[in-house]
Amino acid sequence: MIKVAVFTGTRAEYGLLYWLLKDIQADTELDLQIIVSAMHLSPEFGLTYQQIETDGFEITEKVEMLLSSNTSVGTAKSIGLGVIGFADALDRMKPDLIVILGDRFEALAVAQAAMILRIPIAHIHGGEITEGAYDDAIRHAITKLSFLHFTSTEEHRNRVIQLGENPNRVFDVGAVGLDHLQRSKLMTLQELSTSLDFKIDGPYLLITYHPVTLASEPATEAFNNLLKALDGYSEYQVILTYPNADDGGREIIPLLEAYASNNPNRVLAIPSLGQLRYLSVVKHASAVVGNSSSGIIEVPSFNVSTVNIGERQRGRMAANSVFNCNATIDGISVAIKEALGADLSHVVNPYGKGNASEAILGQIKSSDFSVIKSFYDVPKDIY
Repeated sequence: MIKVAVFTGTRAEYGLLYWLLKDIQADTELDLQIIVSAMHLSPEFGLTYQQIETDGFEITEKVEMLLSSNTSVGTAKSIGLGVIGFADALDRMKPDLIVILGDRFEALAVAQAAMILRIPIAHIHGGEITEGAYDDAIRHAITKLSFLHFTSTEEHRNRVIQLGENPNRVFDVGAVGLDHLQRSKLMTLQELSTSLDFKIDGPYLLITYHPVTLASEPATEAFNNLLKALDGYSEYQVILTYPNADDGGREIIPLLEAYASNNPNRVLAIPSLGQLRYLSVVKHASAVVGNSSSGIIEVPSFNVSTVNIGERQRGRMAANSVFNCNATIDGISVAIKEALGADLSHVVNPYGKGNASEAILGQIKSSDFSVIKSFYDVPKDIY
């Protein structure tokens, strides 16, 4: 039996991994281990590890690493704490493989520990570009530490190979989060209202804005501009989700809480929706606004428009339902107007149709992890 560890450090990442976790759990050839860390264990961000347990999963290890800091120094120190904690946890777990999704600093910490402990890494969502965040460099670094690669498009697969990874271990499986489209029963508006304890009685906008960690886009200034733009659409209710734990994120939380407090019947602020509620909110939304990768990768599959603000996701492949804008009041206001009036009858999501988990499991079960990884040189006649 193959012991497969899966790492998760954030609510969003766990939601994307949900069906993969369920499939590993159900497979008689695989033994699922789950290692949980960072935002999941923080009261500030909703103690979302509890949702993992509610969903029927047993958490193998919990690793505390997240400092209550709002600076890049604090983030760097959190990575160091994570490496120490993950080293001990992985030594106890002794998995045959660890699955890591994405590009966050928590993922970099666990990838470093796994590589030194000679635990093969299967990386999901490599080869993508987000020029406005240090996540971009982290993603490529994890690629170089990984043995297997599961990308979301063929373009991203080619980019991973360009980084020196063997094509025989790089697979275009589509975005794993889209498996929910085929397999999850989403909630009705009435069910959402009851679950959120917030009466949804009209059209609404879903808002998620994260700090921009590389480009010059001050978090509080940009978020205040977003709130002022939303004032121009007072006929729409607003659901605001918390930002992530990147440096600058904690400055946003009191702003969104104050906005909700001043508009109690129109605005809901919530630390975490959870994946089922999140996708259900997306399904019924008039538009999704912010700078989350979900607005680009998952939302187009619902034929819902996305307003993508600022620099964080710059360079990412996107459907024609995504409207990019700068982080000014006018820029955001105009983009929301365009998004609300868009014809979405011909939207094609480039990230697949929702069957990634099956493809990932097939490759995990058929791979030889005893092979020593070496750098792959792209043939010169290709470029």
